[in-house]
Parts: sequence; structure tokens; C-alpha cells
Amino acid sequence: MSKTIIDTNFNFPGQKSVYKGKVREVYNINDEQLVMIATDRLSAFDVVMPKGIPFKGQILNQIATKMMKDTEDLVPNWLVATPDPNVAIGYLCEPYKVEMVIRGYMSGHAAREYKVGKRMLCGVPMPEGMKENDAFPKPIITPATKAEMGDHDEDISREDILKREIVSEADYLVLEDYTRKLFKRGSEIAASRGLILVDTKYEFGKTKDGEIVLIDEIHTPDSSRYFYANGYQERQDNGESQKQLSKEFVRQWLIANDFQGLEGQRVPEMSDDYIETVSERYIELYENITGEAFVKGNVANIQERIEKNVLDLLSKD
Repeated sequence: MSKTIIDTNFNFPGQKSVYKGKVREVYNINDEQLVMIATDRLSAFDVVMPKGIPFKGQILNQIATKMMKDTEDLVPNWLVATPDPNVAIGYLCEPYKVEMVIRGYMSGHAAREYKVGKRMLCGVPMPEGMKENDAFPKPIITPATKAEMGDHDEDISREDILKREIVSEADYLVLEDYTRKLFKRGSEIAASRGLILVDTKYEFGKTKDGEIVLIDEIHTPDSSRYFYANGYQERQDNGESQKQLSKEFVRQWLIANDFQGLEGQRVPEMSDDYIETVSERYIELYENITGEAFVKGNVANIQERIEKNVLDLLSKD
């Protein structure tokens, strides 16, 4: 497992600060650009697992940057360049402290809440009589507050976001509009590849010029859930589990090993064989989501490779 990148400690020219999230590490360059490095860290239930997953960072970065290019006609984004398989460079933005979660189907967190009798999620009603993985009459937006590393994201309603002045009403209306447009396009892209985009989350920021832009990741297996379209309805009719593309398989493995990120629970040990299986699943996710074969980056010395590629690009600016 030495061929993974778990942590970085670069010192780029003009570097002002470093922010380390659950998976990504973001370097501020001259208060103008951000160098975002997707590590191989794995987060589930808002907890970072002890071991990295080979190629996971490359997979997330390449899906996200491809999807940003596929949606830039709809919604402006922060992306400027991708000098390395694990790196995206973009404009410095002030991030909004909410994640815009949108759900087309009652799955994952929504289904877990529904099973315990809740019929409201983030102030949005969920109809009676639904089964897990049924489609909502129309997609629902269920925001979450953005957590610091190791903390839990929390559900929050639109009303509370505005009441607590986390986002202004004018900006929030733009975030909702962009969220629906991106989800519609993401669903169309997924359908063209025999997939259903079940739910996802988007993050936004504001540039120095005051423009609201899409930041971070988009339509990756870490931020989204996909079902295979073929056989979906048959599985629903038969009460069977859906065949899906997301990191839900990791969550289910953790649940089966008595871990849901709750206080007092210990993260179960992931064997090297299991980690290799997770890596292979992520590669499968990449190829199905993008419709392209995955080309593994050179992992002989990932840190050195990233540093060289970033410095080469920054020296051209």
C-alpha cells in the first residue's frame, strides 16, 4: 500500500496557506489560485479511514475535472488547469459553508431516516408509502452544513440557512438553480452510459469578482450515488437491492463490521486484499461513469511527480 498518497507537505512558490479536508488538500497561491490535490484517503460516515486506496485520488480528480468541462456551459466553475492526474488548479474562491445535496431517489441517508419514521428531511417532506430506492416525485434538495475534517456534516433546512445568514437569500436562490441544472445534466450524462444518478452533492464558492462558481468535486463516486439502469425497475418490483456504483459498498462493509462513525466505535481493520478490492471497484466506477478506460498514473513516487508537475505549471504563470 506504499503506492498511495495519504498526506502532502509541499511548499510552492507564493504559498500562503494550506487547508486539509477529508480527502483533498488545498494550497493557496498568492491569494489568487488554489492547487487542489486529491489524496488517496477514504472517508466514510465523515471519518477518514487509516489506510489509503490506490489510484482513488486520481480517479476522483479526473472524474471531477471531466464533469466540470461537461457542465461549464451551464454553470461557471473554478477550474483553470489539471497539470497532474491528482491535481486541479483553479481560481481562489470563498466557499459557501453549505453542501447542496440533491436526491432523485430515496437512498442512503434519506432511506435510513425514512426507515426510522421520519418524513421530513432538511425541511422537505418525503411522501408516505415509499420503498427504499424509489424515485421521488421530483428531486429534492437537502443541504448539509460543511464540516471541518473529522467533524460530521449536519442536515440543515433552507429556512435555517437563511435564518442563520449562512448564505444570503439572493445567493441561495442561485445555488438552488445551479444545483438543479447540474443534477439534470448529470442525470442525462449518466443515462447515456446506462446509469441512474441517484443523488449527489455540489459545493460552490464566490470569486474575488463576486461570481458564484462550482468548486471541489462533481459527479464522483465519493460525492454521488449511481444505479445501473438495466434491471432497476425489476429489482424494485421484486424488493431486491439495487446494483449500484458509489462508495456505498464501503459504508455497508463498515456497517457489517459494527462501524457507523458513532461515538465509541472503532474503525475496523481493512486488510490489504480488501483495500485492493476497493481500488478495483473505484476503477470500475471511473470507467462506467466516464465511458473511458482508466489509465493508471505513475506511482513510483507520487509526491515527487505532483511537485514537479505543479511547479512546471506555476512557473509558466
